[in-house]
Amino acid sequence: MDTVLTSHLVEMAKKRSQEFNVEGFVYGQGPSHPKFLLIGEAPGETEAVNGVPFSGRAGKELMLFFELLEVDRTEVYISSAFRSRPYRYKEKMDRKTNQLVSRKYNRPPTKQELIAHAPLLDYEVETVQTPYILTMGNVGLQRLLGPKMKVSEQHGKLYHGPVLRLASSKDNTYTWTEKHYAVFPTFHPASIFYNRKLVETIHEDLAQFKKLINKT
Repeated sequence: MDTVLTSHLVEMAKKRSQEFNVEGFVYGQGPSHPKFLLIGEAPGETEAVNGVPFSGRAGKELMLFFELLEVDRTEVYISSAFRSRPYRYKEKMDRKTNQLVSRKYNRPPTKQELIAHAPLLDYEVETVQTPYILTMGNVGLQRLLGPKMKVSEQHGKLYHGPVLRLASSKDNTYTWTEKHYAVFPTFHPASIFYNRKLVETIHEDLAQFKKLINKT
């Protein structure tokens, strides 16, 4: 990838998200010809500090998924729909002091935040040479295929066709690419923290995806 252009897109993304409640910035990481391009949601607290995508709690689950796929992290280009950690403040009782304390909690990125970082993801989708895109969670899926797409309905189904890219940052509109891409949706690793039953479903999805990537 063009490092000068990438740097420009990164600086533009940072500038356009200065007014949002976000912190840190995580670059996409991986080879230019990976086995697949993985698109997640957004960094969490750990990633915002160390700058490594999927290095927190969800990342540990992802590494287990990679073991099922029989791929190494170095063989995958890992990115996300939004590059900074979106957060909100919430009060919680401190068990030691029995006092309410305000702390930051993760939240999904907003539409405006996704638009702010859209050119960077668009560039990666266009330039990373890979046969498949694996989206994990609703945010990554909807960023590529539209808000009507739900991972609960589309998981495990291979999509082949155009994807959305930002057409104009002035009026915040997306357009469909002329190029076609192969997109395989599944649930985000963090989803199993709230619903352990999804583990089996994700494993089934990954078994199908493994067959696809082994054909190439």
